[in-house]
Parts: sequence; C-alpha cells; structure tokens
Amino acid sequence: MNALASAASAIYAGSVMHRRVTPRAHSFRYAAYWLLFDLDELPALHRRLRFFSHNRWNIFSFHDADHATGDGTPLRAQIDRHLRKAGIDLDGGPVRLLCMPRILGFVFNPLSVHFCYGRDGVLKALLYEVHNTFRQRHSYLIGVPHQPDGAVEQTCAKRFYVSPFMEMAMTYRFRVRPPAEAVSVLICGDDAAGPVIAARLDARRRVLTDAALLRVFFAMPLMTAKVVAAIHWEAVRLWLKGLSIVPRPAPPQDPVTAACTKEMPVAE
Repeated sequence: MNALASAASAIYAGSVMHRRVTPRAHSFRYAAYWLLFDLDELPALHRRLRFFSHNRWNIFSFHDADHATGDGTPLRAQIDRHLRKAGIDLDGGPVRLLCMPRILGFVFNPLSVHFCYGRDGVLKALLYEVHNTFRQRHSYLIGVPHQPDGAVEQTCAKRFYVSPFMEMAMTYRFRVRPPAEAVSVLICGDDAAGPVIAARLDARRRVLTDAALLRVFFAMPLMTAKVVAAIHWEAVRLWLKGLSIVPRPAPPQDPVTAACTKEMPVAE
C-alpha cells in the first residue's frame, strides 16, 4: 500500500464535457475516469495489483499496442524516439500517460495525453494522441517552453480527421493543468470564423489500489464500451440536427505532428 500511495501512477475520476456552438448548439457531459501511468512503473504495478496487468488480460489492463504504432513495441521507447526527433531531451525523466485502460479487454481512447518530464521534474512536452472510430490514430507533439502559473497553453493546426461532422480547416487550442491532486485538459477548436467546439476533462486523484479499481469498476461498469456507444449516440443527435457529413481524408503519413506553439489565451 505504501509503495502504491507514493507512486506517480494513479486513478483520476471526474467528468468529460463537449460543447459545440456552431452550426448547431450541442453539448453533453459524462462521468468518467482515467488512469495515469508512469510508463516506468508499469512492471511494478503489474506485480503489485491483483486486478491490473501489463500486456495481459485482466479486469483492468494496459497494452503498449493500444498506443503509438500499435505494434506492441515498448511505449516508452517509442515516445523517447519521437521526442529525440523533435529535439527534446528528457535526460531519463519520466513519461506519464493519462488514458482509459482496457476494461475486460476492451478500450477506446478518444484522447490520451503523454506528460513528458525532464530529470529535474520540469514538464518538457505534451504528446496528445487522438483516436477516431475508423481505427486510425495520430499524435500532436508540442514542447512546453515554460509554465509560470502551472498551466500549459498551446496551439496547433488540425491534421487528423476525428468527427465526421467537423471540417479539417481548424486550429486547436489547449489549456492543461498537469496531474497533481487534480488534472484538467481543455481543448478548443476554431475555424476561420471563430470558436466551433470545446471539450474539457476534469478529474481528481485517487491512489491506485485494487480496492480503488474495484470501486470505479462497479461505479461505472464497462465504461470504455459506453464511451464508444456515447460517441455514436451523440453522432446520431448531430445528424438529426441537420449537420452534414464531412468526407474523410487520408490520415497524415507521419504518425506524429511536431507542432510549434506559442502562449495564447484559451476561453474557459
């Protein structure tokens, strides 16, 4: 218990909100939870937790193949390679991934966020990994030059097709408070005319123990399956509101977009 309480890995329970403002107003909010995995702690978590496994089936599990290239290569090595290519050196510092785990063998992560820290504990970069429902994924890697108040503000151009009701010509704006006692991720999408959509994740930390895993499992059973069901249900609602389907282009050839960023305000 003491080792788990002092680990960086944890459960974060809270909610996710989406709000669309144009061309039709549309919003929803769902309760949800995520696990924060320090990638270097995965072997220890596998040994210590009865209801969690790494690269094996369990009630809760984490599989390297659910992220990055999808070929099962150790995820830490893949992230380090992308960081080096972008000129970012963690000097052995931790990489912590906020995502939904596999639950009874099933997972779908609309968004996973890698928090990449230097050996000195300073956040050096964020890698946002996006999945769509067409079995495609793409990541945006953005450096963190400084964070004076603990929040990170970033921006990048949209490169990857996600919603069939969303145009490609958009800019994403991020405002992130890295995991501590709480975590929040706000993403706003703008087109040439102004704001189009905002999505927000807010959650509070719980120690990652077998008892805590069972509590969230029974409080929100089959959550990852419900995520997929909710995505399709909200798509039906948008279609009934008269939104047109945007043709799906091919995904970017490079699986990671290394984006330049600048400080800019993000509406709350």
